[in-house]
Amino acid sequence: MSELDVLIARVLQPGFVGPALPDWVRRRLAGGLGSVILFAANIESPTRLRALTDELRAENPDVFVAVDEEAGDITRLEFATGSSYPGNLALGAVDDVALTEAMARSVGSLVRAAGIDLDYAPVADVNTEPRNPVIGARSFGSDPALVARHVAAAVRGLHAAGVAACAKHFPGHGDTVVDSHFGLPTVHATLAELRRDTLPPFAAAVGAGVRAVMVAHLLMPEFDAEHPASVSPAVVGGLLRGELGFDGLAVTDGIGMAAVRERYGLAGAAVRALVAGMDLVCVDNTSTDADIAAVTEAIAAAVRDGTLAEARLVEAAERVAAFATWRREAREAEVAAEDATDGTTAVSPASATGATGTTGMASPAADDGLAAARRAVRVLRAEPDALPLKSAPHVVEVALPRSLATPLADLLPGTTSSKLADIAPDTTTVPADRPLVVVVRGVQRSPEELERVTRLVKERPDAIVVDLGVAHVDPGGAAWVAGYGVSRVCVQAAAELLAGR
Repeated sequence: MSELDVLIARVLQPGFVGPALPDWVRRRLAGGLGSVILFAANIESPTRLRALTDELRAENPDVFVAVDEEAGDITRLEFATGSSYPGNLALGAVDDVALTEAMARSVGSLVRAAGIDLDYAPVADVNTEPRNPVIGARSFGSDPALVARHVAAAVRGLHAAGVAACAKHFPGHGDTVVDSHFGLPTVHATLAELRRDTLPPFAAAVGAGVRAVMVAHLLMPEFDAEHPASVSPAVVGGLLRGELGFDGLAVTDGIGMAAVRERYGLAGAAVRALVAGMDLVCVDNTSTDADIAAVTEAIAAAVRDGTLAEARLVEAAERVAAFATWRREAREAEVAAEDATDGTTAVSPASATGATGTTGMASPAADDGLAAARRAVRVLRAEPDALPLKSAPHVVEVALPRSLATPLADLLPGTTSSKLADIAPDTTTVPADRPLVVVVRGVQRSPEELERVTRLVKERPDAIVVDLGVAHVDPGGAAWVAGYGVSRVCVQAAAELLAGR
């Protein structure tokens, strides 16, 4: 393997399919692959996950492992049951930075226990567009100052747990109506607006010592009218490195996302990202050996023909190597500390007494995550005596990762449910003699769903509407409740409020 091949291997971060380490990843680790990203499909159990991360390091002691463990709506470690933590929007609604830091530290303790080094969290996007199809409840909110203080708290919490934080999605995915997984969003903001509304949380993350920043696939004409941020020297070099002064690890969002792949191809996007100043190219969770081979050859060809300066590649590889060395030394220090105390280590209160759910992942101590979700849930508007429910309701829901009807049935036996899409236009399929609960998730994002809910609530003005996303449009009805997320604890907290528990 040539020196150039080793440099290229260091700046790539593939994922892979399934819980077993594929031979092609094993081979590339032996050849110097710098890092690997894990997703829910790679995780069977805590024991198997830790065995997997140990197996990765057995092939390359300097490899570091990343995961998207935002908690709340986006969880990998608790994907099967839903997160035992409220998400960012719920924490922003509470607006207690000490709580946010404690929750992040607890999440970080799970990530660290799994043998994972880098958590692609917190989300630092300011969700100024209520119709945003991809950020929503993943953001702390729509106020830049609020988001900034909670982003800094989350960075501190993750770092206190011994996990590197990564602020995302720079320079800000909150003011978009296009999901970059499927298309290229354009942010039409002036430099003054960006500095006021979008950049403060990233500046706060840098100020808190964040170790990595993930750059999004967004077109920002104010900086670069031609190139998405992740492949734009003006954004990476000028804005992130220059204006914000960030000197840590710059990571691409998944380079296989349509926003860049449809323009440049997988390999072409990877080359352009490195040319722009990125250090680590996150390839995809469905990467194949052929994909990595094609990306490797494209980068090598770009170095040979001068498209990518070798010095730029060396700079990226050295920054990745420095990050990996820091993480290896931190892990070795933890092992030494364990040995010095006969195998016992100090752990945060959140991980010391946590219960274990069906996934086997430790939950926050004494239901701290549920307690936080209970603090977040809000009655935004209610008529007298609309809440709590007096009897078992019928629940009409949009498609959700977790049904609110399930925990509500535990509290109010006899609760029934149906899907919003199945409700007849004349509402004859809704029981007329039962209280009605309508559950949505940022209903303003879907004109069709909004129209259905509006029609249903007009027919049933006694309905209670629960929004488990960004509650922006008042749909009418007897009460309007905000749950601020679809994590397991947010759904449970909303059910408890409805039932008066």
